[in-house]
Amino acid sequence: MHPKVILQTNFPGLKFLKRGKVRDIYEVGEYLLIVSTDRISAFDVIMNQGIPYKGMILTKISEFWFRFVEDIIPNHLITTNVEEFPSECKPYADELRGRSMLVKKTEVIPIESVVRGYITGSGMVDYKATGSICGIKLPEGLVESEKLNEPIFTPATKEELGSHDQNISEDEAKKIVGDEVINFIKEKTIAVYKKAYEDALKKGIIIADTKMEFGKYNGEIILIDELLTPDSSRFWPADKYQKGRVQESFDKQFLRNYLISINFNRQPPAPDLPEEIIMKTSEKYLEALEKLTGQKI
Repeated sequence: MHPKVILQTNFPGLKFLKRGKVRDIYEVGEYLLIVSTDRISAFDVIMNQGIPYKGMILTKISEFWFRFVEDIIPNHLITTNVEEFPSECKPYADELRGRSMLVKKTEVIPIESVVRGYITGSGMVDYKATGSICGIKLPEGLVESEKLNEPIFTPATKEELGSHDQNISEDEAKKIVGDEVINFIKEKTIAVYKKAYEDALKKGIIIADTKMEFGKYNGEIILIDELLTPDSSRFWPADKYQKGRVQESFDKQFLRNYLISINFNRQPPAPDLPEEIIMKTSEKYLEALEKLTGQKI
C-alpha cells in the first residue's frame, strides 16, 4: 500500500510564491520552502496522475548529491528536517516531512546548465540534423547512446511553465547572462557531473546527462533547485548498456517512451496514465534512490 499521492499543496499560513512542474514554493521569512509533490511532467506537460513516493525520492536524492559535491560548489540547502523548519511550518509538518527543503533565497540565473556525457534525446536529434549539439561540432558517425570523448556543456533557455526549454549555444547563453557567469557555471557543471558520474558508475548506474540550475546568493554563484535526480537526468543501468540503441532507464524516460508509443502529441491535455505505467515509474525511481544513496523510503 503506497502513501497518499500529493499533487498539490495548500498551506494557508505560509506565503505561496509559485507552482512549477513538480515543486510548490513558499516564502518563509528570509528562506524559501521548496515542496516536492508527486506530480510528473513529460515533454513539458504535467500528467493528470502523480507517481507514488516521487516527491520524497527527489528530495532524498537531491540532498545526497548536494552534500556529495559541496566541495566543488556550495548550494542552497539549509535543511530537510521538518523539526528545524521555522515555527510557521509546524502545522503542516506531516505533509512536509520527507518531501521538502528549506533553502536560501537566491537570484536565479535564467539558464538551464545541461551537461551530456552520452549522445541521446534532443542532442541526438540536433546531431543528426547538423553534426553538432548546441553549436559544438562532434565527430562523424556517432550512434544512439554513444559515450562522448569528454562531457559537453549544452545550455538551454529556462522557459516559463508550459513552454519548452530551447537548446542554445554557449555564445547565445553568454549574451543572456554574460561571459563570466557562463564560464563559471560551465566549469562547475562539468566538475559536478564528472564526480557524480564516477560515484554512480561504481553503483551500477550511468548518468548519461543531467541539468543543473544556479543562483546568486550574497554575490556568490551556488547550486539551487534539484540535483542529479531521475527528473533532471538520464540514469541507465550500466550492466545493460549497449551503444546503438535506446537504453533502459531509472528515470522518466520510461514514461516518455510510453507516451511516444501512444502517439501523444506533446500538448495539453495529458492522457490518463494506466496504473501499470504509474507503478512501474514509481519502482524505477525507488530503485534509483536505493542504488545511488543506499536509502529506502
